[in-house]
Amino acid sequence: MHHFYAYMSRLRYIRRWGLMRSALPENDAEHSLQVAMIAHGLALIARDKYGRAVEPEHVLALAVYHDATEVITGDMPTPVKYHSPALRKAYGAIEDRAADRLAAMLPEGLRPSLTPYFRHAEGLPGQLVRAADKISAYVKCLEEQRAGNPEFEAAGENILRSIEAIDLPEVRDFMTEFVPSFSLTLDALNRPEGEA
Repeated sequence: MHHFYAYMSRLRYIRRWGLMRSALPENDAEHSLQVAMIAHGLALIARDKYGRAVEPEHVLALAVYHDATEVITGDMPTPVKYHSPALRKAYGAIEDRAADRLAAMLPEGLRPSLTPYFRHAEGLPGQLVRAADKISAYVKCLEEQRAGNPEFEAAGENILRSIEAIDLPEVRDFMTEFVPSFSLTLDALNRPEGEA
């Protein structure tokens, strides 16, 4: 018997934004789905608009598992995780051990195929997943602010600055073409284009 997928289903119990008061609680499973959709969209833009050599389905899979180790470690708040280089290095070692533990939950025949998804991806695929992770965090800040929660204002500004510093045209396109819609109500989303 192998416990990997049962463990992965527990991502829904890992709460995000632990140091902040949230009007709309978010868990790692919800977040991973949103990051996967955004990363896939970024990869499609990269391939189809900019002719970059990237496999959108590979990026999608990387994004699905980008926080998989948190099912073991929990979600370390960003201010704690990045407090110092020493703390970041220590947390990286913890993530590596968690990745090894997840790999051990798989049948040996699946380990070579799945284990790379538990580690930080390199190259353009990794850049797209990290950008999607930031965009998802920014969207969370927008949603909290729409719900009247000022707790996320400074976080939203900081995350937006970090997104604007990403030198990828597909990220700029996504931010321009898709992110503004996250601030709209359902009625506004359903209104025919061009209608006020």
